[in-house]
Amino acid sequence: MGIKDHCLAISAPSPGDVQSGKPSRSPIFRHVQSQELPEVKGTLYDMFFSSVARNPDNECLGWRTKNADGSAGEFQFLSYAQVAEQVSQIASGMAAIGATPQKKIGIFGPNSPSWMMTMQACNRMSNQCVPLYDSLGENAVEYIVDHAECTCVFLSSDKFPSLVKALDKITGPLKTIVYWGTSNPGAHQAVKDKGLALYSIEEFRKLGAEKPAEPVPPSPDDLSTIMYTSGTTGDPKGVMLSHRAIVGAVTNAATYLKRNNLEFSPPDRLLSYLPLAHIFDRVCEEWFLSLGCAIGYWQGDVGKLVDDIAALKPAMFFGVPRVFDRIYSRIDSQIKNGGFLTRALFSYGYQRKLYYMRQGYKQHEASPFIDRLIFSKIAARLGGKVKAVVSGGAPLAPHVEEFLRVTMCAPVAQGYGLTETCAVSFVTSVDFFDQSATVGPPCPLTELQLESVPELNYDATSEEEPKGEILIRSVSNFSGYFKAQDKTDEVLDKDGFFHTGDIGCLTKSGGLQIIDRKKNIFKLGQGEYVAVEKLELAYKKCPVVDQVWVYGNSFKNTLVAVVVPNMHALKSWAESNGISGDDKAICANPKVKEYVQKELVATGKAERLKGFEIIKNIHLDTEPFSIEDDTLTPTFKLKRPQLLKKYKQQVDAMYKAME
Repeated sequence: MGIKDHCLAISAPSPGDVQSGKPSRSPIFRHVQSQELPEVKGTLYDMFFSSVARNPDNECLGWRTKNADGSAGEFQFLSYAQVAEQVSQIASGMAAIGATPQKKIGIFGPNSPSWMMTMQACNRMSNQCVPLYDSLGENAVEYIVDHAECTCVFLSSDKFPSLVKALDKITGPLKTIVYWGTSNPGAHQAVKDKGLALYSIEEFRKLGAEKPAEPVPPSPDDLSTIMYTSGTTGDPKGVMLSHRAIVGAVTNAATYLKRNNLEFSPPDRLLSYLPLAHIFDRVCEEWFLSLGCAIGYWQGDVGKLVDDIAALKPAMFFGVPRVFDRIYSRIDSQIKNGGFLTRALFSYGYQRKLYYMRQGYKQHEASPFIDRLIFSKIAARLGGKVKAVVSGGAPLAPHVEEFLRVTMCAPVAQGYGLTETCAVSFVTSVDFFDQSATVGPPCPLTELQLESVPELNYDATSEEEPKGEILIRSVSNFSGYFKAQDKTDEVLDKDGFFHTGDIGCLTKSGGLQIIDRKKNIFKLGQGEYVAVEKLELAYKKCPVVDQVWVYGNSFKNTLVAVVVPNMHALKSWAESNGISGDDKAICANPKVKEYVQKELVATGKAERLKGFEIIKNIHLDTEPFSIEDDTLTPTFKLKRPQLLKKYKQQVDAMYKAME
């Protein structure tokens, strides 16, 4: 099977214009079955309340109860009818405080039933939901509240400190605060001292029940949300998404599943733990609610995630690479530390099933006996009822993807999309192993075009494997950046294509492979262009590396890197080479540094990197890059200016050592 089996070219390639500087483009590609496009109709309000009408008694939104000893108990659910009643009360409360249609309503807090019900209340009254973050930078809360002109903010009580800290800097039309969770008298007084009205969610629902308001249904082209995206520099940008765009994303997801023979229906459940403030989880939850299925909200503690999974037993598990990396590392460590028989049996079963999957056998047909004997125990860690596993947000390491495909006893798919395209743009075809290490073909409602990047020798018009910047046109594309027409014009062209800034290659399997990032390009001192994200993707394949940041600039001729090693693998090597101590002591040992650098060089050569792309010096750090230390965005992308600020001393020392 090849590109033509999965992607249909619907236009001719466009030649570049040397005089105008316009690069050449590939044909426009669609999914081969896109001639049977589903209709995108209605709004999120229509979608949710029609599901309520069909499924009034089904489980809808759930949370963990508390046992007498304080531990988490079973999930407790509100029915669709009960949720609809509370949504209507919150919506009526919005009308009662003067939040007329098109007003911006901020929501600030971890995933919870109250978060979802507030969002649905916004849809009911044609208001626009604005998720707030405190992870987008020190001044993000006040910036978003003022920039979006929020008149009301709903928040969980644990976010009161961040809100109170921002109050002195908020100058916009904010008038009302509504909170859910425990009381916080000090924060309550600070809010009142600013002249703002304050309600608990229970008081607000009571207000709405006493003053019921009729729905104000939105139109498909009305904005549903303004979702501020994380950036590595500058202020966050407000992505405007219409009801039509998000309904289109749900339709895209539903159509993909139908065509891949994946069916979900009540009483299937979804675990909500990825941030609802991001479009990936938002679309997933809207889609599950449209089916009449249940959503259970996690406790908010990564350390308790496994327990939440076991208690809920989700039918679909969505994750980002960081989550799957942890799953892989934990299981791999347990296998390696097991007895000889355990390791031998696992290796035999793994290689046998992998062989048959590569021959084209479907996941459940490749080795059913081995599944029952070995892999069912691994799959049980996701609750034992998972019908599909989906990764998104960033490229999944090839060895981790292969591991998941073999061991999860369920189809594993990798997807790609952005906030500006409502997340659901590309997803790998189920049980088609040749699309491993890709994000699959365009979803049914998505059109793909690649644009050449001559300075990096990416040719979008190549007939074998076209490569270039990924351009996306879809009903799910955003309407623009709020109050930033100039930034909108930079990325949304006159033909409706969104320029993602990502570099992709359309492989012979029909899958799109993310290979680079257009913006993260710099020149070394000798004039060579370096595509740093491509290098980091390559070096991450090194088995002793967990995280890597590659650095270079036009005043230097070589590259250096900060590496967060895989301590399990590194300790194993250190022990066998007579090196002992804690993690920091091991990483400080010159022999360990030399070993890791040799492994990185070997990986670089195996990936056929050019000589100037090989890392010449490294610094080892035991502390992972994280959102908390401002070196990762909330979607786990490297924040390069912040990394340079943090490691400036080490970078200077690495270059000085090479003089």
